[in-house]
Amino acid sequence: MDPSPPPSAAPVEAGRLFDSHRLPSDGLLLLSLLVYAPVGLCLLLLRLFVGLHVFLVSCALPDSAPRRFVVRVMCSVLGLLVRQSDPRQRSLRARVYIANHVTPFDHNILHLLASCNAPALNGTSGFICWSRGFLEVGGAESRAELLESLKAYSSQGGNPPLLLFPEETTTNGRVGLLHFSSWPFSILDSIQPVALQVQRPFVAVSVVGTSWVTELLWTFFVPFTIYQVRWLPMVCRPAEETREEFAQRVQQLLALELGVVSTHLTAADKAEHLKRLRHRPPVPYSPPVPSQPLGAPFRPPPTAASAEDVRLMDMAQHVREVLPHVPLAVIRKDLDMASSLPFSLSAQTNCVDATIANLLEGRVPFTSSEVETEASSPTASVSRGHYLAASSMAMAPVKLFARSPEARHLSLQERKQALYDCARRRYTEKHGVACNEGSR
Repeated sequence: MDPSPPPSAAPVEAGRLFDSHRLPSDGLLLLSLLVYAPVGLCLLLLRLFVGLHVFLVSCALPDSAPRRFVVRVMCSVLGLLVRQSDPRQRSLRARVYIANHVTPFDHNILHLLASCNAPALNGTSGFICWSRGFLEVGGAESRAELLESLKAYSSQGGNPPLLLFPEETTTNGRVGLLHFSSWPFSILDSIQPVALQVQRPFVAVSVVGTSWVTELLWTFFVPFTIYQVRWLPMVCRPAEETREEFAQRVQQLLALELGVVSTHLTAADKAEHLKRLRHRPPVPYSPPVPSQPLGAPFRPPPTAASAEDVRLMDMAQHVREVLPHVPLAVIRKDLDMASSLPFSLSAQTNCVDATIANLLEGRVPFTSSEVETEASSPTASVSRGHYLAASSMAMAPVKLFARSPEARHLSLQERKQALYDCARRRYTEKHGVACNEGSR
């Protein structure tokens, strides 16, 4: 009778299954790592030399039990300690091993305990594939061709068993298992699950987005890395059970053995999580806004905008002081159009005067907004009353359209002069500063 599945847990976020930082966050552990760093660097250099000898011995000796024993002893010098519990559970009839994936060297560790081959599924081939201990499967351009090649490999009795990782990518091994793909369970109807746990002091076992070379260097740097391997009894698929149900059942068995949860996350979710980590925008620095005197006109805080945007915003504020009932977006749009003309690039006041004239003559349509409420004070109330009276008088439409251009130009100048006088008077009453009547 199969063991009951683990209790259902809350959905696990993708970030909990993968470590994004190598160094510890605990201050005491980080201090211990700094103290150990000189020793770790010496071990790294020594183990690089020893690792070359391990590679040469692995290539020179044929695959056999003595060779696996010698290489396992030499790997202990590299800090790779391999332990297995109840090795009698490993069946000699098993042709397919199914294991969870924690580090890029899981297949090498399991090969030290039992003769098995892990096919290369990430597109690597040639010397790199062979040197890392992967089985290069020829003609596996598609998933169907890969399955046919692996079935043909397993049907030959003299070949070692296949080692497959249905998660298709590594996790930290502490929280949960990724969703098992069903294609590894289509090769044979009987498989042997293998539970793998990895422990390491000071730093994380594996970090998302790093290469196998980086992981190898960190493995040589730390004092040791312990691989705990547990062989589970063989599992067979009944005739009425589908491949997906078979994969889910094996996933629950491994999760129960490891003390983690089964999730519905896949390798694609890890790729999306890695993409978010790489493209996370940095938090922009916001400089403190300088304090402004009470009643002073608003000035936006300094930003990383261009000099042209700052100039247009300053011009829009000048126009807004004269015509406060006009929305700022309308003023900014007309200023952008005016500043793009060649004749208005000579001086700033040309754009301001042209925009004021366009708004007064009605060339730019807009919807009037309410005048901003001033601070409650007697001076502000008087200033508001003077402004409303003057602006209503200045903005009163001309009942008769003058026939001559001189009369129409004179009417425009009078209205502009009234608005300038109103703005000057309003500024004087607000700040208590005497303005020069002749200045503009």
